[in-house]
Amino acid sequence: MKETKIAVISDSHGWIRPEVIQNIQGCDAVIHAGDIIKESDLDELALYAPIYAVRGNCDWAQWASRLNGILRFEIAGKHFVMVHDRRDCPRDLEGVDVVICGHTHQFSEEWIDGRLYLNPGSCGHPRFGTEASMAIMTIRDGKISVKRIDF
Repeated sequence: MKETKIAVISDSHGWIRPEVIQNIQGCDAVIHAGDIIKESDLDELALYAPIYAVRGNCDWAQWASRLNGILRFEIAGKHFVMVHDRRDCPRDLEGVDVVICGHTHQFSEEWIDGRLYLNPGSCGHPRFGTEASMAIMTIRDGKISVKRIDF
């Protein structure tokens, strides 16, 4: 009965809060849905767990060109698609269990046709009157659960 914990963040905008680091410690993976701004932030996150990241609309520095705009990957037997802006999500989601996006700075967790659509909000500088947030996703016995964390 293995449990996999995944930290899901987005829109850090060059600021990795100490609370984010506290919450990713002990996670098996870190997912960053773009608008990272500073390459050193990815390096810091990678100290704690393998990292999956996409390029956001604010990631225009040269280093960010190595990041894909769409990333498909698998963790704990679950298939993921990640984009920064949900509007850029591919139409073909056959076999995809989880869609991760960011951009809006607003937390959102929706289950549509058995597929999870998760936006962890902004873990850096939230906008639009929202609190800073992230998510911890747990995969246990093939089931996905999400815990919202506000700062």
